[in-house]
Amino acid sequence: MISVKKKGIITMANLYEIFKDNDLVIASKIKRRRLQLLVNSCIYYNMDNNIISDAQWDKWAKELVALQSFNPEISKKVDWYDAFKDWDGSSGAFLPLKDKWVIDKASQLTSAKMQAATIDIYKDMDYNK
Repeated sequence: MISVKKKGIITMANLYEIFKDNDLVIASKIKRRRLQLLVNSCIYYNMDNNIISDAQWDKWAKELVALQSFNPEISKKVDWYDAFKDWDGSSGAFLPLKDKWVIDKASQLTSAKMQAATIDIYKDMDYNK
């Protein structure tokens, strides 16, 4: 069995070493959705904020549940398997939202969103008054 590190460590290069062809596409999508759902759940539950809609989160959750269900052997080899192995997609509240990587990424994204909003405010200001 291939040894796969547990959290956020497998890079795309590692995925290319482990998976080929369609399996690589599936593994990449599983990893992307897991990371997106972890980070956005952290933003929602721990930071009382959001950067995506509930509808978008639900869409990603349903997609991830289906990908994992139809591809269990691939799913087992992708980061964060333990956190998502019995996950039904109904909530992100019980995912590992206190993980340092998850918190750091959530903070980075919310900071970027705040900076973008500030730029938008300044663009709309009338300096001719």
